[in-house]
Amino acid sequence: MASRPSHSETSASAAAKQVTDFSKFGEAQAEATLAMQKELIDTYEEISRAWLARLKSEADLWSELVTKMSSVRSLPDALGAYQQCVAQRMQLVADDGRRLVEDSQKIMSTITRAMPNGWPGSAA
Repeated sequence: MASRPSHSETSASAAAKQVTDFSKFGEAQAEATLAMQKELIDTYEEISRAWLARLKSEADLWSELVTKMSSVRSLPDALGAYQQCVAQRMQLVADDGRRLVEDSQKIMSTITRAMPNGWPGSAA
């Protein structure tokens, strides 16, 4: 007849199972955290590239104004060139505001998607 495991053997077995489960939980948390960090870094890089392109367009705008101003022959031509530059600059500012909101939403979406229940790797 098989003997029943003693209370200490049962406790040791349960403790070993808990340690294993805890270890797996920690491993899953670490993997989920690393995945979230990678996704955030990718998002930041994408946003950074867009803002660098935006800065280049700003520099191009002012460079174009300098070129136009150097070739004007009259005050009305100079005012027209400056007015056109300012109108384009105002459009860029409006685009900047829109882009800032979109980028913020993209970052928040990345974070919330990676943390469905408030912690990386939690069951949804």
